[in-house]
Amino acid sequence: MKLLLDTHTVLWFYLADPQLSATASGTIMDPANEKWVSPASYWEIAIKISTGKYALAQPYEDFWRNAIDANGFQILPILPRHTALLTTMPYHHRDPFDRLIVAQAVAEGMSVVSADPIIDAYGVTRVW
Repeated sequence: MKLLLDTHTVLWFYLADPQLSATASGTIMDPANEKWVSPASYWEIAIKISTGKYALAQPYEDFWRNAIDANGFQILPILPRHTALLTTMPYHHRDPFDRLIVAQAVAEGMSVVSADPIIDAYGVTRVW
């Protein structure tokens, strides 16, 4: 299964946060699954850090290198065909980062690993 991890999912998995569901954790740890991260996730965290809404216990670049590379996650580049979907996607979700993650998942036929039930409204498979 091809999985696109929502921002909070990457954070919670790497930080071993108990908010991550057992199903999500098991699906991420399953070596048969491909795990992908959108640049929207590290962009979102960078903005939250710069506005004081989030803080990391280590330097930003070290965090992402460890969270992505050390876990064998791959980066899914943002392509024009992903953003093209945003032009016609309904506004079930106002968060631009989540909308982009959903658009990427739809375009690539991926499931989204997320605690956010609003994602279900887009018809994409959500794992949680």
